[in-house]
Amino acid sequence: MGKLRMGYVGGGGGMAQRVHIPNILLLDECELVAIAEVRRDLGERVQQRHRIPRLYNSHLELAADQGIQAVAVSGRFSAQGELAIDLLLAGKDVFMEKPMAVSVEQAERILQAERKSGRRLMVGYMKRYDAGNVRVKELIDGFRVSGELGSIRFVRNHGFCGDWTAGLDTPREHSDQPIPEPPARWPAWLPDKFHAGYLSYLQQYCHNVNLLRWFLGEEGTGKVKSVDLDADGTAGIVVLEVGGVRTVIESGSVSYHAWDEHTQVYFEHGWIRTCAPPILLRNLPATVEVYRGERGEKTRTEIFPAAGWTWSFKEEMRHFVRCVRDGEPFRSPAADAMQDVRLIEDIYRCYVQSAAGG
Repeated sequence: MGKLRMGYVGGGGGMAQRVHIPNILLLDECELVAIAEVRRDLGERVQQRHRIPRLYNSHLELAADQGIQAVAVSGRFSAQGELAIDLLLAGKDVFMEKPMAVSVEQAERILQAERKSGRRLMVGYMKRYDAGNVRVKELIDGFRVSGELGSIRFVRNHGFCGDWTAGLDTPREHSDQPIPEPPARWPAWLPDKFHAGYLSYLQQYCHNVNLLRWFLGEEGTGKVKSVDLDADGTAGIVVLEVGGVRTVIESGSVSYHAWDEHTQVYFEHGWIRTCAPPILLRNLPATVEVYRGERGEKTRTEIFPAAGWTWSFKEEMRHFVRCVRDGEPFRSPAADAMQDVRLIEDIYRCYVQSAAGG
């Protein structure tokens, strides 16, 4: 197969201009032939800056272009899923930013469109494509098979955020035109006063939920054991059972010049620990630390993966292009990503019930 001919919907967005479009243009295996942007003036400037052949005013116009084989999408959280549905049904393979959907109901409609179309959807969980995290996944799987460190007893994920842009200086075009507001598509059971907190938790911590499920091989949703969130509905503690292991997510925020996120997997006789870099810091992988304390000498090893000097965002797009061209399965497919939406709905049901009782 020759180069994959791609389009981009939402080409004027920040992530599109600063991350995804530049990465697509750097990949030899594909070519960006068109973008769609509802803000015409912005679309024209982005088109000119990146020398993109065609500009469309809507995703439906782009979807009708038979020369486009695959489409990347980024947009407002509730709108992305609806765009993905239309593009799948138009016969395009689709890459979309997380979260996959704002509700399980929307996620199920996306999966239905995927099945009906015969095309495929990949969700942009870039943490699964970070070279450090890939090495951590290999180590966890290996220790589970060998039994060298015993069984996994506990997992802690801490995510207090910080400066996620890390001074990224990729040029970006702007527009004074407002972005059209998509219709709200909240879970039917969610009271209005919880909408802002739910969206904040979903858009940030779906990453953490997804990473934990991947590390621990959880193909289902996992189970919610307890939820203790502050009045803002975002900061606090959530205890889950993921892959049969008690797992804690610590959520919150801190004024920090870097990025305060780490995951520690505790075995009986040691641990694996990884710290995430700022999200938009290029070519720096998550750190990997292994502690062995089972017998004799105790050792602490820091590992820099062989393919470490890479950017997770570029690697996820490379993965998408390769899988579409070669027919390989996605590492972050839509069916798996739906489980994150389902689990976060479960988390928030517990939070709402607790807030009502309090």
